[in-house]
Amino acid sequence: MANSLPTASRPRTPPAGHDHEHCIADALAKAETICERHGARLTPMRRRVLELVWQSHRPVGAYDLLDLLNARGRRHAPIAVYRALDFLIERGLVHRLASRNAFIGCSHPAEPHTAQFLICERCHAVTELEDKAIAGAIRAGASHLGFTLAAHVVEAQGVCATCRGQVLP
Repeated sequence: MANSLPTASRPRTPPAGHDHEHCIADALAKAETICERHGARLTPMRRRVLELVWQSHRPVGAYDLLDLLNARGRRHAPIAVYRALDFLIERGLVHRLASRNAFIGCSHPAEPHTAQFLICERCHAVTELEDKAIAGAIRAGASHLGFTLAAHVVEAQGVCATCRGQVLP
């Protein structure tokens, strides 16, 4: 069965067994470009937090990041991780998943977008989906109610195709 989603709406998640090192390198290269363009600095701490966020396609909590940073022997304060995350979020490099109180790398940070997230309840993988129809419906519904949106994030819980054993085209 062919994928019925329009190209712009296809989920952006890697196939099982792919090379995360490529994802990390790509995320860091995009981060460098975005920071340069905006006159911001990707400090060693910000860079390391971004690397750790991209180690998998699963949400990671701030204290998990802190534990990973501290595993190298140096003790970091929680505020350092939160400041790095705030910087990365402000530049669109990382998304915050409120339902998990966790963070996930943005698969296309250079493009302005409103993403939706599909979160697998079994393996905890997160797929970033950009469906303009969903975003439009939220904007239209808010406008109809006289509500001015500042931002919106949609998080949907379920079971991914891999965990269901379904092979996608």
